[in-house]
Amino acid sequence: MAGHVARTLRALAAGSAMLALLSGQVQSETLGDALVSAYRNSNLLDQNQAVLRAADEDVATAVATLRPVISYILKGTYSEGRSPLFGTGVNSRTAEHIISLDWTLYDFGRSRFGIDIAKETVLSTRQALLQVEQGVLLDAVRAYMDVRRATQAVEINRTSVNVISEQLRAAQDRFEVGQITRTDVALAEARLAAARAGLAAAEGDLKVARAAYTAAVGHESDGRTSLPGTPAFPKTLAEAQALAQKLHPAILRAQHQAKVADLQFELARAQHFPTIEAGAQALRDDDGETSGQATVQLVQPLFTGGKIASAERKAIAGRDASRAALTQTAVEVAEQVSNAWSAIEVARAQIGAIDLQIEAAQSAYDGTKEEAALGARTTLDVLDAERELLSAKSDRTTAEANLQVAFYSLLASMGLLTAENLKLGIPVYDPEAYYNVVRKAPLSAQGAKLDRVLKAIGKN
Repeated sequence: MAGHVARTLRALAAGSAMLALLSGQVQSETLGDALVSAYRNSNLLDQNQAVLRAADEDVATAVATLRPVISYILKGTYSEGRSPLFGTGVNSRTAEHIISLDWTLYDFGRSRFGIDIAKETVLSTRQALLQVEQGVLLDAVRAYMDVRRATQAVEINRTSVNVISEQLRAAQDRFEVGQITRTDVALAEARLAAARAGLAAAEGDLKVARAAYTAAVGHESDGRTSLPGTPAFPKTLAEAQALAQKLHPAILRAQHQAKVADLQFELARAQHFPTIEAGAQALRDDDGETSGQATVQLVQPLFTGGKIASAERKAIAGRDASRAALTQTAVEVAEQVSNAWSAIEVARAQIGAIDLQIEAAQSAYDGTKEEAALGARTTLDVLDAERELLSAKSDRTTAEANLQVAFYSLLASMGLLTAENLKLGIPVYDPEAYYNVVRKAPLSAQGAKLDRVLKAIGKN
């Protein structure tokens, strides 16, 4: 099964490489171009990459709990009293310099559980970052196709205005020679006004689509878009469902969160056990005298007022909730795959039917125009035929956009709509680069090395 999944992924990756050649029109901005810009310019990605680096530091913090803590203490003391012999006041001031060491030697796995929790949280946060990345890229796809659909809608409505204007002029000419009545001219005038209103609405929709494009991609669209190729995806719904259950970041994130909940339960149980701690102090006073001491102590909780038991019950509830959330996430992902698959089938069926409708509507329009020229059809008949044709063309642009969005929605529902899988040809964020530097809680920032990592990921 693993080999089958790997082969399928390789095929999908190879098919997705066509994004670099989404259009043969050099002057057009391809969907691949838009996705690259969206990835590079996304503030959401920057935000969640920073969230991931913060989670990486939690691992370092947890690792540091296994190490001793050394502190410098400057202690000043002032005392005031009376001499019992002379009855005079006695004041004293002292200052002590103390070096203190505290070290938890053994805590029955509590520190280790904390480290494991932090590591699982990092893995969960990485999947959350992939979810955000998929959302950013899918928004870019929607914005790209919306601009294309809105641009074509403007062109269709502008064509409608031009055609009806010609029909109105023809109607006026025929009215002047007495072939038609004033009513026919008024009908043409009304249709022209409606067409101009439709054009104004379409131009408004295009402005909205371009604003959404700027927000999603990071720069304005010049309106020159091209129809992308079809990305590769599984041949059957069952195969798509199987891939989604293995690869979708929401499911993988929920799995790590469930593991965190299990570890939190183990951590809560470990609170019943004692802690063995070591301590040491070196002291020097104002007179230059030095002293020191070392201690080892075992701390066993005997009575906490029910606090530990309550924390354990809470951890059990959290574990149950995480497991249920994992199951529900799998259900939701399966639903997303089914919805995207159905959307593809519906859009394809619509396009096929609309193509037949356009062909028939074109024939009807051409014939109605000729018949009207011979007096066998009215101006209203011509206007109705023209409206049917342009409406069918408009429906096709919408179905075409819906199909492309459905393609990439399917990839997203399987967890494959990422810059890496789409082979966008740009450097992608490496979630392990920063983690590998800080995961062992280095005693310093490791200056040059950390600077290189931050520069490599563009955060310095």
